[in-house]
Amino acid sequence: MTEDKKPSGPDLTKGVSLAEFKDSKLLGHVGQEDVLLVQAGSEIFAIEPACSHYHGPLAEGLVVGDTIRCPWHHACFSLRTGEATRPPALNTLALWDVTRDRDMILVQRKRDVPKPSAAHRSAPTPEKFLIVGGGAAGFTAAETLRREGFAGAITMLSSDGAMPVDRPNLSKDYLAGNAPEDWLPLRGEDYYRDAGIDLRLNTNVSAIDPKARSATLGNGDKLPFDRLLLATGAEPVKLQIPGADQPHVHMLRSVADSRAIIKAAGSAKRVLVIGASFIGLEVAASMRARKLEVHVVAPDERPMQRVLGPEMGDFVRALHEENGVNFHLKDTVEKIEGTRASLKSGGVIEADLVVVGIGVKPRLALAEQAGLATDRGVSVNEYLETSASGIFAAGDIARWPDPHSGQTIRVEHWVVAERQGQTAARNMLGQQERFDAVPFFWSQHYDVPINYVGHAESFDEIAIDGSISGKDCLLKYRKGGRVLAVASIYRDLDNLKAELEMERSRA
Repeated sequence: MTEDKKPSGPDLTKGVSLAEFKDSKLLGHVGQEDVLLVQAGSEIFAIEPACSHYHGPLAEGLVVGDTIRCPWHHACFSLRTGEATRPPALNTLALWDVTRDRDMILVQRKRDVPKPSAAHRSAPTPEKFLIVGGGAAGFTAAETLRREGFAGAITMLSSDGAMPVDRPNLSKDYLAGNAPEDWLPLRGEDYYRDAGIDLRLNTNVSAIDPKARSATLGNGDKLPFDRLLLATGAEPVKLQIPGADQPHVHMLRSVADSRAIIKAAGSAKRVLVIGASFIGLEVAASMRARKLEVHVVAPDERPMQRVLGPEMGDFVRALHEENGVNFHLKDTVEKIEGTRASLKSGGVIEADLVVVGIGVKPRLALAEQAGLATDRGVSVNEYLETSASGIFAAGDIARWPDPHSGQTIRVEHWVVAERQGQTAARNMLGQQERFDAVPFFWSQHYDVPINYVGHAESFDEIAIDGSISGKDCLLKYRKGGRVLAVASIYRDLDNLKAELEMERSRA
């Protein structure tokens, strides 16, 4: 708590009654610390009230069984242990002991924080687990293996030069200058050392031999493994036009990419963003936060129309225009000569910084070399296991049987990759856990967050509840009368409820 902020609600050490609860929750304080009381069935729990991801208010979240879900980005916490059971949150929340004196509920003692489970590993085993990829799926898999008590060797190979980072921040707050770089790493260097995770950066894998159970590194070294997780992620689609290889033309995927754009923005005056994707428009918003002139060129009739529909697409365009972004839609860039970008329409945009955001493609070369079954992604079963026994795939490369849509899908969402990393890790340990999480992502545009649950590759109807222009709405995307996905603006609790409803239904 900062000195100038007073604790919230009633003093819980003096007791409160159940009548004071609202929607099974009551925010109060113990000393100078805010504490959230939560009623789950006949039990009362006391937990830290801010999500450990981006500090979302759990008092506005959803209680499901003995867990509570964050309204912002759908992290989930155990009310019994405080553990973050679902990404994007990773850190455990503090708990307090609750006592009852007749009709009064009292909170006085904060529980001791348990040491990370990595410190309680049993004696080392000879098993060797290998993770190829240093993104969301690879990191959460490594962390989950230790949380689950795996005591064998974990080697994590990343082609990136940076430790696993909070990638959504690279196009949002960090790029906009609103978040320091020390927010980016998911864990510090000491975490990997203490957890016994051999993280090797700037390391490429050239081949995998499923039968010999070994991986060949770029330098020729061979690493044996008992279980392998492929989490190679995706890479940006390169712009195939003359001039796209100039130094002031950037793509955004890594920390190095984001740093390079920030450095270039320091001396730039006008930015050209090629592509009206989620990444492209988040870059546009971040560049406007840095007071640069921004132009967006894209072949689409409306930004994000394919995913969010025409009404939301019009709103997103208007929102960016209100914030000074210039759109050149139904157009493409044909060539870049120095700072001159020539458009198909005949127009010319002078820009000293160009950022390309025209999509990503899964990195499938290793899987194909290894002879794994692929179908516009690495084919996996409901346990995220590939066609080769003992080799799993998770994240942007994995195409899995989705029980909600009834289709095999591949999704390029951060939270999905994290959740798949967790499930893959448990299945590497033989737990046979089906991956049935509902896909979720969020996108931030200035002060407007868009939350999306489900997966609709196409839809024939959009039911709109509320006002899109009023920034208070819930959209249901249907096909054949069935809701496949839901998007919302400032309807966080409704979005959580939609996610829960999808979890409880099957195609």
